[in-house]
Amino acid sequence: MAKSTRFSCVVFKEFSSVKDFGYKYQIQNAVVSISNNIAEGFDRMSDKEFVRFLYISLGSCSEVKSML
Repeated sequence: MAKSTRFSCVVFKEFSSVKDFGYKYQIQNAVVSISNNIAEGFDRMSDKEFVRFLYISLGSCSEVKSML
């Protein structure tokens, strides 16, 4: 399992009891976007596209860091 996938599992577990549903929804979406963008970029079969999606994934990482 990739680090980004394990990280999303940890976030989902730790935030499962949070009552602020807007906050919980936002951080869960951002953490899932990390691995989804890496996978999507990889499947584009182009180094340029892969790098573009890695930068998008990095943005999602920053969003999660900010919210934590």
